[in-house]
Amino acid sequence: MKTLTATDVVLSEGEQTIETKRRNAIKGAFFSEYIDMFDIYLPVVVLSPVLAFFQPPHLSGGMETILASLVFITTLLGRPIGALLFGMVADRIGRRKASIWSVSGFGVVTLLIALLPGYESVGIVSYWALVLLRFVDGIFLGGGYTGAMPLAIEYSKKEQRGFVGGFIIAGFPAAYVSINLIAMLMFWFFPLSGMHSPYAQWGWRIPFVLGAVLAGALAMYYVHKVAESEIWKSETAEKADQPEKLPLTDLLRGKSGRNLLQVLVMMTGFWLTQNIITIFLPTGLLVKTLHLNGFQMTSTLMITYFVLFFSYIGSGMLAQVIGRRRFFAIVGPLIATVGAALLYVLANVDGLSLGAIIALVCVLAVLVTSPWGVIVTYINERFVTDVRATGFGVGFSLSVIIPSFYAFYMDWLSAFMPLRLTSVVLLCLGGLIGAVGALMGPETKDVDF
Repeated sequence: MKTLTATDVVLSEGEQTIETKRRNAIKGAFFSEYIDMFDIYLPVVVLSPVLAFFQPPHLSGGMETILASLVFITTLLGRPIGALLFGMVADRIGRRKASIWSVSGFGVVTLLIALLPGYESVGIVSYWALVLLRFVDGIFLGGGYTGAMPLAIEYSKKEQRGFVGGFIIAGFPAAYVSINLIAMLMFWFFPLSGMHSPYAQWGWRIPFVLGAVLAGALAMYYVHKVAESEIWKSETAEKADQPEKLPLTDLLRGKSGRNLLQVLVMMTGFWLTQNIITIFLPTGLLVKTLHLNGFQMTSTLMITYFVLFFSYIGSGMLAQVIGRRRFFAIVGPLIATVGAALLYVLANVDGLSLGAIIALVCVLAVLVTSPWGVIVTYINERFVTDVRATGFGVGFSLSVIIPSFYAFYMDWLSAFMPLRLTSVVLLCLGGLIGAVGALMGPETKDVDF
């Protein structure tokens, strides 16, 4: 039997320390995505029924729609700004500090939203305060994953990056299911019946307070449990004697600039397909076209997002085997053909049973959103350590802007075809753009950091 030497013991302890750091960084990134998405969906799920609490009475239907959309859009516009700012912080000062600062920021802002007075108390100031806070919240939310995800991927073993990336992004469907369950509990305990009912006055505030508490807990987790990236520290030490440059300067030129352009093209396509599923499908298709009631729609989406939690992880693991570039190149055309056909059936075939609708939506969502189980890992692998966080943040968030106006594109296309076909055409276009963007870049699964 072999006798352990002092050197063996030291090595064993060192390996255990690295393994602990790795697990903590990965868990931190998962919960960062979870809480990020939790806060993103708060106004969509929790505030939508009571937005009148912040608005003047007797608004026209069109004005109500515009004011409601601003609450969501301003958050979306803040995310690229936060991704850029905190990406530079993460590349210059550290991934861990960027995560702590951004998470603390959106925790405070979410709590401030929970304390907002209504229109009856302070007038229109109430609504504009909500919009401003959601914009600032978007900046901090955009920074939340910009530090956390590169930190986790840099700690991951090369052969496990696919699983890690899929696991991290699975925080999104987990958050969606959680917030809907919480919203249903709020509606159950605090009935909504007018702007003076318990839910309208203070019931909606409880999920926001919960979101702030979760953010505070995550910040403390990073303070006490998560170590700074060893790869980033090593790279920083090697270049300590060189003149400091802004990460954005290096990102926009040379090889990194070409990599960013390729990522932006690919992500524009996959954001377009993602928006068709996560934004258009629930209301534009399930409610307006298929006429599902609230319970039927919620049940369909809850089952779908439960399935997506596992399919994201599966996509990440599959791409680890066959290659990320090959995965995108295969899935993009499948989205444009099989995905478009499934969406066409849902939008145009009458008489589908609820069971058939749920099955079709699940298959469609798994196929169309499968690239997202690979995207976190892939984008991080496309950039060198000096600009990885900035490249990931900008590539991930800036690309969402053009696809966000999908409703306008559908309206323009409706001049040439039936409105029910426009979402199918956009889904097909997005899948092809995503595949072309991926083919513009190299395979990354064997990249060394």
